[in-house]
Amino acid sequence: MNPTFTRRMFASWLTSVFSALSIGAIGSTRGMAQAAGVQDANAIRKLNSEGKPGGEKDIIMPVIVHNGLIYVSGQGAHDTRDQKEWTIESHTSMVMDKVKKHVEIGGGTMDTVLQANVYLVKIEHWDGMHKVFATYFPHGGPARTTVAVAALPGDSLVEINCIAAVAGK
Repeated sequence: MNPTFTRRMFASWLTSVFSALSIGAIGSTRGMAQAAGVQDANAIRKLNSEGKPGGEKDIIMPVIVHNGLIYVSGQGAHDTRDQKEWTIESHTSMVMDKVKKHVEIGGGTMDTVLQANVYLVKIEHWDGMHKVFATYFPHGGPARTTVAVAALPGDSLVEINCIAAVAGK
């Protein structure tokens, strides 16, 4: 054995060989899975409100699925009724129905919602929002942050985004 070839050098060489073999195995496994039509679990899926892949012109996607998590973008009420008819309860119901739809598009359920952010135009709306919000989580709700903001797009009284886990099959 070459006197300048130390155990440390051998260990380094052996590590690089195993690393190369592992990378090759991963690459060939992915290639076989793609050829068989199996979707890569680590792929990022960007879905629109119908559950179809987003197009290149879509700037904001309502549903992103990645690594077993579902990210739902902020959903607002965008109420078209006369503003005098608006209530925090009706807006929260509209928003939570949208959140539920998008979580299900991503492959989850309301029981798999892990975290939610709630934005209110008035902090005084907290009680009304909370009463409706709670009805969507009969088995216990997610971690949640609620803040008051100056305004929301579409004059919505509430906007909610969330992160959910993909439901086990």
